[in-house]
Amino acid sequence: MKHLMKTALVAIGAMTMVSSAAVAQDSELVVFDWAGYEDPEFFTAYTAKHGMDPTFTYFGDEEEAFQKLRTGFRADVVHPCSQSVPKWIEAGLIAPLDISRIDRWDEIETSFRDIPAFQKDGEYYFVPVDWGNTAATYNTELLAEADIQSLYAFADPVHKGRISLPDNVDDAYALGFLAIGVKDWATATEAEFEAASQFLRDVHQNVRTYWSDGASLSQLMQSGEVYLAWAWNETFSTMSYEGFPIAMKRDTDEGASSWVCGYSKTTNAPGSEDKFYDFINAWLEPYTAEYIVTWWGYGHSNAVAMAGMSEADLAAVGLETSEKLRAGTLWQGPVPSALREAMIAEFELIKAGF
Repeated sequence: MKHLMKTALVAIGAMTMVSSAAVAQDSELVVFDWAGYEDPEFFTAYTAKHGMDPTFTYFGDEEEAFQKLRTGFRADVVHPCSQSVPKWIEAGLIAPLDISRIDRWDEIETSFRDIPAFQKDGEYYFVPVDWGNTAATYNTELLAEADIQSLYAFADPVHKGRISLPDNVDDAYALGFLAIGVKDWATATEAEFEAASQFLRDVHQNVRTYWSDGASLSQLMQSGEVYLAWAWNETFSTMSYEGFPIAMKRDTDEGASSWVCGYSKTTNAPGSEDKFYDFINAWLEPYTAEYIVTWWGYGHSNAVAMAGMSEADLAAVGLETSEKLRAGTLWQGPVPSALREAMIAEFELIKAGF
């Protein structure tokens, strides 16, 4: 039944995508986002109210977005993840929010919403909307679960040329730190950072390519070129419902990672402030929560909406929780600025083969 529902959603989503091509883009709200988040099902209430989708422009990772905004690029809304928010606040790139205009503010999961690093001088700068995991994801016809009981499988030469990692510094270092036994990267020592970097260098020898978005990774895994990836829930969710032999293993010996991302208002926003809040309110609707869980396999920050979903449905997309899984999780929370800058610089060297 769940598979049939998913198939129907795929068809509906495809039709929506086609029809959205005819929907005008609203020049009064420019959203600077990850590719894929232009999906109109995420903000149906906004489009219903204004008769137009927002205008979207894209970044490949948060450092690219940070540098582009810092050099004067203008947008109204931006979609950072938790580890970047303090840096963006201090750089003056994002503005404080008027939470009285966010209709479902009290429904947001407080463990995401009230993190002190997302606040300054008593004001909030970040609205969490989506969360998920990054974990070992593999082709069950080409690998057995026992083959990836440890994250050290990523560095095993037997898998040379069959592995893909995210082209994303935070996800990459989540893997590196987990592999060496660090669950709290905010307290990592220099020696632990060097060990995590060395692990990523070892893994680099096996990497076929660094993936930049879920769709490109799915293509690599569908073709069989890649059979083991460090991936988001989206890959497991969409590929499994499409009938591909895939599994996501969050309970490796070393664990998995979790993250939360959300929206902020830019300080140089040229568009409509009213439409900014309409967009945020649309994202926090229960419909959006149901859609992102069912179709994308990600969690939503609306805790009330999430509480109404069945454990079976959450487990089907890899979002079930347990004390064991939580104990084995590296939370991609804010990191000290010096460590984050070192991670960014070192990851570029690793990808270049140095």
